Amino acid sequence: MTFTPAEWVLAVCGALFVGISKTGISGLGMLFVVLFAQIMPAKQATGIVLPLLCFGDLIAVASYRQHAQWRHVWRLMPWTAAGVVIGYLAMSRINEAQARWLIGVIVLSLVALHLVRRARGANDEEREHPWWFAPMIGVLAGFTTLVANAAGSLMVIYLLASRLPKMEYMGTGAVFFMIMNLFKVPFMVSLGLINAQSFMLNLWLAPAVFAGAWAGRAILKKMNQRVFENLALGLSVVAGLKLLL
Repeated sequence: MTFTPAEWVLAVCGALFVGISKTGISGLGMLFVVLFAQIMPAKQATGIVLPLLCFGDLIAVASYRQHAQWRHVWRLMPWTAAGVVIGYLAMSRINEAQARWLIGVIVLSLVALHLVRRARGANDEEREHPWWFAPMIGVLAGFTTLVANAAGSLMVIYLLASRLPKMEYMGTGAVFFMIMNLFKVPFMVSLGLINAQSFMLNLWLAPAVFAGAWAGRAILKKMNQRVFENLALGLSVVAGLKLLL
Protein backbone atom coordinates (compact mmCIF):
# COMPACT_ATOMS: atom_id res chain seq x y z
CA MET A 1 0.00 0.00 0.00
CA THR A 2 1.71 3.17 -1.23
CA PHE A 3 1.02 6.61 0.28
CA THR A 4 2.31 10.04 -0.60
CA PRO A 5 4.06 11.99 2.21
CA ALA A 6 0.87 14.01 2.77
CA GLU A 7 -1.19 10.81 3.01
CA TRP A 8 1.26 9.37 5.53
CA VAL A 9 0.79 12.50 7.65
CA LEU A 10 -2.99 12.00 7.57
CA ALA A 11 -2.60 8.30 8.42
CA VAL A 12 -0.33 9.03 11.40
CA CYS A 13 -2.73 11.75 12.62
CA GLY A 14 -5.61 9.29 12.28
CA ALA A 15 -3.72 6.69 14.33
CA LEU A 16 -2.93 9.30 17.00
CA PHE A 17 -6.64 10.16 17.20
CA VAL A 18 -7.43 6.46 17.60
CA GLY A 19 -5.24 6.34 20.70
CA ILE A 20 -6.53 9.61 22.14
CA SER A 21 -10.13 8.55 21.60
CA LYS A 22 -9.54 5.33 23.52
CA THR A 23 -8.08 6.87 26.67
CA GLY A 24 -9.08 10.55 26.57
CA ILE A 25 -11.66 12.16 24.30
CA SER A 26 -13.97 9.46 23.01
CA GLY A 27 -15.80 11.85 20.67
CA LEU A 28 -12.72 11.95 18.44
CA GLY A 29 -13.71 8.57 17.08
CA MET A 30 -15.52 9.83 14.00
CA LEU A 31 -12.68 12.22 13.14
CA PHE A 32 -10.18 9.42 12.50
CA VAL A 33 -12.79 7.60 10.43
CA VAL A 34 -13.05 10.71 8.27
CA LEU A 35 -9.24 11.08 8.01
CA PHE A 36 -8.68 7.53 6.79
CA ALA A 37 -11.55 7.90 4.33
CA GLN A 38 -9.63 10.81 2.74
CA ILE A 39 -6.69 8.62 1.71
CA MET A 40 -8.42 5.38 0.66
CA PRO A 41 -11.89 4.10 -0.26
CA ALA A 42 -14.18 4.25 2.78
CA LYS A 43 -14.86 0.50 2.87
CA GLN A 44 -11.15 -0.26 2.70
CA ALA A 45 -10.57 2.29 5.45
CA THR A 46 -12.82 0.35 7.83
CA GLY A 47 -10.50 -2.65 7.48
CA ILE A 48 -7.44 -0.50 8.17
CA VAL A 49 -9.00 1.17 11.21
CA LEU A 50 -10.31 -1.92 13.02
CA PRO A 51 -6.94 -3.44 14.09
CA LEU A 52 -5.80 0.03 15.20
CA LEU A 53 -8.93 0.23 17.35
CA CYS A 54 -8.08 -3.17 18.83
CA PHE A 55 -4.58 -1.93 19.74
CA GLY A 56 -6.12 1.09 21.44
CA ASP A 57 -8.73 -1.07 23.19
CA LEU A 58 -6.02 -3.10 24.91
CA ILE A 59 -4.45 0.04 26.36
CA ALA A 60 -7.81 1.51 27.37
CA VAL A 61 -8.91 -1.68 29.15
CA ALA A 62 -5.56 -1.92 30.95
CA SER A 63 -5.97 1.71 32.06
CA TYR A 64 -9.65 1.86 33.05
CA ARG A 65 -11.02 -1.67 33.52
CA GLN A 66 -11.42 -1.21 37.28
CA HIS A 67 -14.01 1.52 36.59
CA ALA A 68 -16.15 -0.54 34.17
CA GLN A 69 -19.86 -0.89 34.93
CA TRP A 70 -20.46 -4.37 33.57
CA ARG A 71 -24.27 -4.20 33.73
CA HIS A 72 -24.20 -1.72 30.84
CA VAL A 73 -21.87 -3.95 28.81
CA TRP A 74 -24.08 -7.04 29.20
CA ARG A 75 -27.23 -5.01 28.55
CA LEU A 76 -25.90 -3.84 25.18
CA MET A 77 -23.75 -6.68 23.89
CA PRO A 78 -26.39 -9.18 22.62
CA TRP A 79 -28.09 -6.40 20.66
CA THR A 80 -24.74 -5.12 19.38
CA ALA A 81 -23.80 -8.60 18.13
CA ALA A 82 -27.11 -8.71 16.22
CA GLY A 83 -26.34 -5.30 14.72
CA VAL A 84 -22.90 -6.48 13.57
CA VAL A 85 -24.50 -9.41 11.75
CA ILE A 86 -27.06 -7.08 10.12
CA GLY A 87 -24.25 -4.74 9.07
CA TYR A 88 -22.29 -7.64 7.60
CA LEU A 89 -25.31 -8.68 5.51
CA ALA A 90 -25.99 -5.07 4.49
CA MET A 91 -22.45 -4.28 3.29
CA SER A 92 -23.14 -5.80 -0.13
CA ARG A 93 -26.61 -4.26 -0.42
CA ILE A 94 -26.18 -0.57 0.38
CA ASN A 95 -23.77 1.85 -1.20
CA GLU A 96 -21.39 4.08 0.68
CA ALA A 97 -23.46 7.26 0.30
CA GLN A 98 -26.54 5.55 1.74
CA ALA A 99 -24.59 4.19 4.71
CA ARG A 100 -23.03 7.59 5.50
CA TRP A 101 -26.40 9.36 5.32
CA LEU A 102 -28.08 6.79 7.54
CA ILE A 103 -25.37 6.92 10.19
CA GLY A 104 -25.34 10.73 10.18
CA VAL A 105 -29.10 10.91 10.74
CA ILE A 106 -28.89 8.36 13.57
CA VAL A 107 -26.08 10.19 15.36
CA LEU A 108 -27.70 13.63 15.14
CA SER A 109 -31.08 12.28 16.23
CA LEU A 110 -29.60 10.67 19.31
CA VAL A 111 -27.64 13.81 20.22
CA ALA A 112 -30.90 15.76 20.02
CA LEU A 113 -32.63 13.15 22.21
CA HIS A 114 -29.90 13.39 24.83
CA LEU A 115 -30.02 17.20 24.88
CA VAL A 116 -33.80 17.13 25.38
CA ARG A 117 -33.42 14.73 28.29
CA ARG A 118 -30.71 16.86 29.85
CA ALA A 119 -32.73 20.07 29.41
CA ARG A 120 -35.62 18.50 31.28
CA GLY A 121 -33.31 17.90 34.23
CA ALA A 122 -34.32 14.30 34.86
CA ASN A 123 -34.37 13.47 38.59
CA ASP A 124 -33.06 10.30 40.24
CA GLU A 125 -36.22 8.31 39.58
CA GLU A 126 -36.20 9.21 35.90
CA ARG A 127 -32.62 8.22 35.17
CA GLU A 128 -33.39 4.72 33.93
CA HIS A 129 -33.66 4.45 30.17
CA PRO A 130 -36.95 3.40 28.60
CA TRP A 131 -36.98 -0.36 27.84
CA TRP A 132 -36.26 0.15 24.14
CA PHE A 133 -33.23 2.42 24.57
CA ALA A 134 -30.49 -0.20 25.13
CA PRO A 135 -31.74 -2.55 22.37
CA MET A 136 -31.96 0.37 19.92
CA ILE A 137 -28.48 1.69 20.74
CA GLY A 138 -27.02 -1.82 20.71
CA VAL A 139 -28.36 -2.76 17.27
CA LEU A 140 -27.47 0.62 15.76
CA ALA A 141 -23.98 0.53 17.30
CA GLY A 142 -23.34 -2.95 15.91
CA PHE A 143 -24.60 -1.96 12.46
CA THR A 144 -22.70 1.32 12.28
CA THR A 145 -19.47 -0.13 13.64
CA LEU A 146 -19.44 -2.85 10.97
CA VAL A 147 -20.33 -0.48 8.13
CA ALA A 148 -18.14 2.49 9.10
CA ASN A 149 -16.45 2.01 12.50
CA ALA A 150 -18.81 4.75 13.61
CA ALA A 151 -20.33 3.38 16.83
CA GLY A 152 -18.39 5.81 19.01
CA SER A 153 -20.91 8.62 18.74
CA LEU A 154 -23.79 6.26 19.59
CA MET A 155 -21.99 5.08 22.71
CA VAL A 156 -21.35 8.69 23.70
CA ILE A 157 -25.12 9.18 23.76
CA TYR A 158 -25.80 5.97 25.69
CA LEU A 159 -23.09 6.46 28.33
CA LEU A 160 -23.88 10.14 28.89
CA ALA A 161 -27.58 9.31 29.18
CA SER A 162 -26.60 6.77 31.84
CA ARG A 163 -25.13 9.64 33.88
CA LEU A 164 -21.78 7.92 34.35
CA PRO A 165 -18.88 9.89 35.87
CA LYS A 166 -16.03 10.24 33.40
CA MET A 167 -13.88 7.42 34.83
CA GLU A 168 -16.80 4.96 34.85
CA TYR A 169 -17.70 6.22 31.36
CA MET A 170 -14.18 5.45 30.14
CA GLY A 171 -13.98 2.04 31.83
CA THR A 172 -17.37 0.87 30.59
CA GLY A 173 -16.67 2.12 27.07
CA ALA A 174 -13.22 0.51 27.03
CA VAL A 175 -14.52 -2.96 27.90
CA PHE A 176 -17.52 -2.69 25.58
CA PHE A 177 -15.47 -1.60 22.57
CA MET A 178 -12.79 -4.23 23.10
CA ILE A 179 -15.39 -7.03 23.10
CA MET A 180 -17.26 -5.52 20.15
CA ASN A 181 -14.18 -4.89 18.01
CA LEU A 182 -12.75 -8.37 18.57
CA PHE A 183 -16.16 -9.83 17.66
CA LYS A 184 -16.04 -7.87 14.37
CA VAL A 185 -12.63 -9.12 13.21
CA PRO A 186 -13.77 -12.43 11.59
CA PHE A 187 -16.52 -10.60 9.68
CA MET A 188 -14.03 -8.05 8.31
CA VAL A 189 -11.60 -10.82 7.32
CA SER A 190 -14.46 -12.61 5.55
CA LEU A 191 -15.26 -9.43 3.62
CA GLY A 192 -11.60 -9.15 2.57
CA LEU A 193 -11.21 -5.81 4.37
CA ILE A 194 -8.50 -7.14 6.72
CA ASN A 195 -5.66 -8.97 5.03
CA ALA A 196 -1.89 -9.38 5.27
CA GLN A 197 -1.18 -6.14 3.40
CA SER A 198 -3.57 -4.04 5.47
CA PHE A 199 -2.27 -5.52 8.73
CA MET A 200 1.29 -4.60 7.79
CA LEU A 201 0.16 -0.98 7.57
CA ASN A 202 -1.46 -1.41 11.01
CA LEU A 203 1.88 -2.48 12.46
CA TRP A 204 3.58 0.61 11.00
CA LEU A 205 0.93 2.85 12.55
CA ALA A 206 0.74 1.08 15.93
CA PRO A 207 3.35 3.36 17.62
CA ALA A 208 1.18 6.38 16.81
CA VAL A 209 -1.83 4.66 18.44
CA PHE A 210 0.21 4.01 21.60
CA ALA A 211 1.48 7.61 21.67
CA GLY A 212 -2.07 8.89 21.30
CA ALA A 213 -3.26 6.63 24.12
CA TRP A 214 -0.58 8.01 26.42
CA ALA A 215 -1.57 11.57 25.51
CA GLY A 216 -5.26 10.77 26.01
CA ARG A 217 -4.70 9.66 29.61
CA ALA A 218 -2.91 12.92 30.38
CA ILE A 219 -5.71 14.96 28.79
CA LEU A 220 -8.46 13.11 30.69
CA LYS A 221 -6.90 13.77 34.09
CA LYS A 222 -7.11 17.55 33.51
CA MET A 223 -10.67 17.66 32.15
CA ASN A 224 -13.73 18.25 34.35
CA GLN A 225 -16.96 16.30 33.91
CA ARG A 226 -19.04 19.04 32.24
CA VAL A 227 -16.32 19.93 29.72
CA PHE A 228 -15.86 16.22 29.02
CA GLU A 229 -19.58 15.73 28.27
CA ASN A 230 -19.92 18.86 26.15
CA LEU A 231 -16.81 18.07 24.10
CA ALA A 232 -17.99 14.51 23.46
CA LEU A 233 -21.41 15.75 22.35
CA GLY A 234 -19.97 18.54 20.21
CA LEU A 235 -17.63 16.20 18.36
CA SER A 236 -20.52 13.80 17.78
CA VAL A 237 -22.52 16.60 16.16
CA VAL A 238 -19.57 17.55 13.94
CA ALA A 239 -19.12 13.92 12.92
CA GLY A 240 -22.82 13.49 12.13
CA LEU A 241 -22.89 16.62 10.00
CA LYS A 242 -19.73 15.52 8.20
CA LEU A 243 -21.39 12.25 7.25
CA LEU A 244 -24.48 14.03 5.93
CA LEU A 245 -22.58 16.66 3.96
